[in-house]
Amino acid sequence: MADGPLHKDLPLPDYDHLPIGTLPTRINGLEEADVAQLAAYEKAHGNRLPVLQILEKRLQDLRGGAVPSGPKSPDTPETASAPAAPQPASTPGPPVNPPSQGVPTNPAQPRS
Repeated sequence: MADGPLHKDLPLPDYDHLPIGTLPTRINGLEEADVAQLAAYEKAHGNRLPVLQILEKRLQDLRGGAVPSGPKSPDTPETASAPAAPQPASTPGPPVNPPSQGVPTNPAQPRS
């Protein structure tokens, strides 16, 4: 699969692991040549139709006069620099009341 660009040469870091929903935002700041490079890489490696449709649409827009907008690679949750703090494992849950073995109308009073 050496037909397309190499992964290390792509304009987006971790391109292969980006959620498809964030792709339109991530490519807004790219020039036409960068988007064409991503499309060539996608065709040679993943060939995912939804991704190719997004890239081809952006290429059409750029060729039609659209200008790159926003930062070249905006920060998104999947590339945040600081990971979220994990919850402590010893967090107590809500109190649990055992099932009643008593009278249905008064669970605190046992049956006689």
